Amino acid sequence: MAKSSVINMNLPSADDLFSTQEERDEAKRESVRDIRLEEISDFPNHPFQVRMDEKMLEMAESVRQYGVLVPALVRPKQEGRYEMVSGHRRKMASELAEKAEIPCIIRDLTDDEATIIMVDSNLQREEILPSEKAFAYKMKLEAMNRQAGRPSKNLTPVVSDFSGMRTNEVLAKQVGESRETIRRYIRLTELIPPILEMVDNTVLKEKDVLQIAMRPAVELSYLPKEQQETLLETMQFEDCTPSHAQAIKIRKFSEEGRLNKDVIFSILSEEKGNQKEQFHMPRERISKYFSPGTPTKQIEETIVKALEMYRKRERSRER
Repeated sequence: MAKSSVINMNLPSADDLFSTQEERDEAKRESVRDIRLEEISDFPNHPFQVRMDEKMLEMAESVRQYGVLVPALVRPKQEGRYEMVSGHRRKMASELAEKAEIPCIIRDLTDDEATIIMVDSNLQREEILPSEKAFAYKMKLEAMNRQAGRPSKNLTPVVSDFSGMRTNEVLAKQVGESRETIRRYIRLTELIPPILEMVDNTVLKEKDVLQIAMRPAVELSYLPKEQQETLLETMQFEDCTPSHAQAIKIRKFSEEGRLNKDVIFSILSEEKGNQKEQFHMPRERISKYFSPGTPTKQIEETIVKALEMYRKRERSRER
């Protein structure tokens, strides 16, 4: 009777049998390799813009003279290709410098790991646009929620593995923002692109693009897309954007189902507080009429009363 065979599930692999320990250790370590640019694809939905500006031209010139000094970070994809995780600007500069390859660190990363590294590495830039922060914070919070066991599209913060802190608390601590600020940034992702460009223009200061501050933009993000389109047309026609108070009013009319083009026009036509004409007079010109230390409010009320008495006297003379 044949003896039953015992299978050892811990047998060494062929690689282990035909390679040295030094070679196996080297294979586990990350190394820098030159990879052809056409073999590297951009990160999907990369939220950070690679702008063709003066800084990019300077970087390209540096790459032309000295090469890429800090390797990019990529992860392997199918068919021998790679996906950029950190280094999109360096890749663009290399293309402008007519380089065929770029030095890269190759690292096996999950989608969520790659997303978090991509966001963290780009948040170190000196100038970041509101839209870039908005989509970056959203992508990172989604990745953190997935790691904590929450479905990817649910942005409700959950308890993470970070000492019992919620994911939005961890994100706020990591990026140096408040949780409320992060919430506002993520709301900006609900804006249609042309209005989001107006928010970005508070940083870029392009002459031919309107500007809208973050707080009113957050209020407008609650409007359905078709109402945002109608608002956009009115803003462009009137060459103005709503104040925070006006944006709150627009959102309220929208929630009540009463927002239309005429209502938007009426609200935008209202005089904003910072547009009211101010009258200033040097205090020295009127100080002799008041006791030292008289509050400004009291001086203003006294002048208004004096003017009212003057107007009454003038009217009585005209009769």
